[in-house]
Amino acid sequence: MASKAKKETVPPKTEAKTKALKKKKIRTTPTVVRPKTLRLRRQPKYPRKSAPTSNTLDHYAIIKFPLTESAMKKIEENNTLVFIVDVKANKHQIKQAMKKLYDIDVATVNTLIRPDGEKKAYVRLSPDYDALDVAIRDDYWGGGLISTKYLGIVVIFVFSLPPEIVVV
Repeated sequence: MASKAKKETVPPKTEAKTKALKKKKIRTTPTVVRPKTLRLRRQPKYPRKSAPTSNTLDHYAIIKFPLTESAMKKIEENNTLVFIVDVKANKHQIKQAMKKLYDIDVATVNTLIRPDGEKKAYVRLSPDYDALDVAIRDDYWGGGLISTKYLGIVVIFVFSLPPEIVVV
């Protein structure tokens, strides 16, 4: 009977060890995932950029000036205005600039880069706008005298403060 009493009484150190031991989990993946710890936001002592960057391609920088050499035929037949634009401007930017500056709706914009490095834009207006009216209204030619053949009639435009039309 004495032997049974000895088996029942276990020293306290071994009892603590048996409680501390846990059953090992079976690892099913080879990767070890660390717990996500606290990540604080940066608290900079000074801004890394002294001033915010501004948009250098605004509407006035996109459209430089209109072209008049080949423009008359395009205005009459294709309802198209021809402009020299910034080389870095894309078709969407040209369309938005035309809408803001000239207050017109644009159907399509075709562009090409000339041999001298300038970008030329052919801006076709929507059917409810007439390119000739827009050109006269916005002083497309920079003032002066323009003659054109319109519906078989030679029309001379004399630009002064109010535009006057003289039929010859």
